[in-house]
Amino acid sequence: MKALLKLTLVIFTLQLTYAQNTKGTVVIDSIYSENLVNNFGENPTREVAVYLPPNYDKESQKYPVIYFLHGFFGDHTLMDYMKEILDFGIETKRIRPFILVIPNQKTTYDGSFYSNSGVFGNWENFTVQDLVKYMDKNYRTLAKKESRGITGHSMGGYGALNIAMKHPDVFNTVYAISPGALAIVREYGPNSETFKELSGINTYEALEKTYFGKVMVAFARSWSPNPNNPPFYCDFPFSYENDELVIHQETLKKWQDHMTFYNLEKYIDNLKSLKAIKMDWGRNAGERFTQQCKMFSIKLENLGINHMAEEYIGTHTSNIYTKDGRIPQQVLPFFEYYLEFD
Repeated sequence: MKALLKLTLVIFTLQLTYAQNTKGTVVIDSIYSENLVNNFGENPTREVAVYLPPNYDKESQKYPVIYFLHGFFGDHTLMDYMKEILDFGIETKRIRPFILVIPNQKTTYDGSFYSNSGVFGNWENFTVQDLVKYMDKNYRTLAKKESRGITGHSMGGYGALNIAMKHPDVFNTVYAISPGALAIVREYGPNSETFKELSGINTYEALEKTYFGKVMVAFARSWSPNPNNPPFYCDFPFSYENDELVIHQETLKKWQDHMTFYNLEKYIDNLKSLKAIKMDWGRNAGERFTQQCKMFSIKLENLGINHMAEEYIGTHTSNIYTKDGRIPQQVLPFFEYYLEFD
């Protein structure tokens, strides 16, 4: 009887240990970046949430890294919602053990758009240079482009496409989840209510009551900053004066220089050198997202750039961060197939 009891306890202990070892851990790190030093109150020290796979602290193995870029209004605390599905992805063998990184790029204007502003911080350089270098130095990463993937949702999807397109020497694979800010359409366009409303706003208190107004300020601070133009210290490509549309061509050109749809020809060789490109979007996400994504995919196709594009039944935010959602069912298997593991 005692022997049976001991055997039962041993089995229980082994089961408990196995259960514990199938869970990853999350580290909240931070990075100070000279690229982010500015005179407008943006903190150059950024939190970074790092998901480490099960048994990371007990092994010497090196791992591929997936860089996940959060959306507008988001930050690194998105990892709180993602850890369970990352564990689930490994447990169910949708992907082998890996490291995932979410940098905090929320700004005082709610999102950096992962772009080099030159005034409010150089967020692209921070991501491509400082973040990758820090991860490779301080964690057991496979420090090569073939083992680095980049992905993100919404604003992060834009950032992932833009960065992969410009830096194929750093990231070899990209998956954009419902990317935004690809082109000037719908609510981003000159004849929408967005710029009519924005033309009548000259205080932060009034701006806080809008959604698209805040997005346009984030676009402008990221792509057309102007430290001599208060109160928002940026320029807009469209304005309304006496209810008449005014197009500011120089500013419009700056925006188009940052929006990926208008730059595909410029980076065609870089895009063709990537190992894999995938994007998706929810059918019911709203016309601005579905139109942009379709335009982007069609242009890639016309340029002969191999990629995968998928429209699924869902909104801009549904069916993504759940066990039956896009990340464990589509995104992680994509990187399992295309990333190089040790």
